[in-house]
Amino acid sequence: NRDCTVDYDEFLRIIKGKMSQSRIDLVQEAFRKLDKDRSGVVDLEDIRGVYSARKHPDVLDGTKTEDQVLMEFLETFETHHNVMMNKPADFRVTYEEFEEYYSTISASIDND
Repeated sequence: NRDCTVDYDEFLRIIKGKMSQSRIDLVQEAFRKLDKDRSGVVDLEDIRGVYSARKHPDVLDGTKTEDQVLMEFLETFETHHNVMMNKPADFRVTYEEFEEYYSTISASIDND
């Protein structure tokens, strides 16, 4: 993350290497399914067409709106990438951010 240290996720990615082509293919397919308007960015409008937060506990108890829950969902894909690049969340997930998220997860999975 450019701070002259190696965190656990970075270490795993270095040791495990890049994702296999079959995993990359799955990540690309998942991104295409989420990117409903084919803009190359997954945003709140795209996610609304795929996920419903109506039954999320925070929506049911009134502490959050459906949009707030969906924005938190989008932010999970941005967090690691944005920390590395020192950028704030914009709730718009690029393919690069999406792949980075799954690359981190992939590093901790031994077999497909």
